[in-house]
Amino acid sequence: MLSREATSIISPIGLSKSSSSPEEENSVLEIWGRSPLAGDVKISGAKNSALVVMAGALLCSQDCRIRNIPLLVDVARMSEVLLALGVKLHHQADILKIDSSQLSCSKAPYDLVSKLRASFFVIGPLLARLGVARVPLPGGCAIGARPVELHVRGLQAMGADVQIDHGTVHAYVRGSRGKLQGARIYLDYPSVGATETLMMAATLAEGETIIENAAQEPEVVDLARFCRAMGSRIRGAGTNTITISGVSSLHATDFAIIPDRIEAGTFLVAGALTHSEISLSPVIPDHLTPVIAKLREAGSKVIMEAPNRLRIVPGQAILATDIQTRPYPGFPTDMQAQFMALMTLSEGNSLITETVFENRLRHVAEFNRMGADIRLQGNYALVRGVPNLSGAPVVATDLRASAALVLAGLAAEGKTILQGLHHLDRGYEQLELKLQQLGARLQRISRECNDSENQPDSDPAVFTPTQVTHKFK
Repeated sequence: MLSREATSIISPIGLSKSSSSPEEENSVLEIWGRSPLAGDVKISGAKNSALVVMAGALLCSQDCRIRNIPLLVDVARMSEVLLALGVKLHHQADILKIDSSQLSCSKAPYDLVSKLRASFFVIGPLLARLGVARVPLPGGCAIGARPVELHVRGLQAMGADVQIDHGTVHAYVRGSRGKLQGARIYLDYPSVGATETLMMAATLAEGETIIENAAQEPEVVDLARFCRAMGSRIRGAGTNTITISGVSSLHATDFAIIPDRIEAGTFLVAGALTHSEISLSPVIPDHLTPVIAKLREAGSKVIMEAPNRLRIVPGQAILATDIQTRPYPGFPTDMQAQFMALMTLSEGNSLITETVFENRLRHVAEFNRMGADIRLQGNYALVRGVPNLSGAPVVATDLRASAALVLAGLAAEGKTILQGLHHLDRGYEQLELKLQQLGARLQRISRECNDSENQPDSDPAVFTPTQVTHKFK
């Protein structure tokens, strides 16, 4: 994964070569469990906000300066998409400068879009700026269908001609002016992606657009803040009805991404699971309301030490608690796997219901490999708490499952070996280093060097942070 040191010298050309090297793809994470954690964690900028804001910068024909950008594989891949469209980028530390004044290409390359679902967000800005867009159907974690029909129907309602041919969405606006028209759009489901795509497309449309049954996630609100900072007219973001009055053009801005609520929630669960006190900042506590509520039900205290700082104080025991994932402000699907890890060591039984993505319970088999007792039926997981987990070889099945397996490894007896780190690197900035700084014992090594059957366990305490901080080649 990128390091802060690396980004200080990265040029746009360097960013365009961000694919993980074979060495990184073959690496594994060794985790020695049962070490107490303590200290402070710095929460990075929100991945899901950064990606859509980067796409939103295409709406502006001037420079945009975006701060608090997390250094992630997904961010590098989105940078590659923007570069392929003719955008100029300058990336230093956590600041990304985007110059879309020379935006000319309306076609996003398949080999990039297929690796990152969020890259589909460019279809709205491209259509708004150029009147035409050709974007392949997206890729990303295989956690469910996540269709784009809602995006397509919304763009059609705004006057776009949209066809899907050989896996690519072709969209264009008829007429010599090439301008989208305001429309009233009702979403059958409050899709975050559809809400954000249509909101961006509407910023430069002629007339007023109303999106009903809109997603209310904090990342939607952050995108609206960014668009307003560029001069757009958006009302109602954060409610189920968003109104956008189109403007003729947008201007340059300087904008900071919100803290990542999922990273913050992951570290809160880490404290509860390892019976450790951890403080984290910056955070926006209101974004964590459902996670905090469930942690308190599970026996932990979550204390607000300052307006943007939280501390987790674990209870004597982990209490069984049911959860059901829902769109915001419900319990986030992106925290389901981490909370399931917590429930594996609870006193009693808990029922976890996944209602957002149909394939997001594949980590159950990996938890059971570590000694958990989880029964799966459809989108329901019955978790019977056990006294202990045992370290084992496990494989990450998606981004959030990878973090959950790291948490389980921290609480387990013995050594856990986690494969599939390309998932982890997509969404957590320097997770190993942050955990090491809290006292965790873990290290990333090349799989070719890892013969756990023939080599004795080594003590990761002798490794320096730079040895577990990975850079793009």
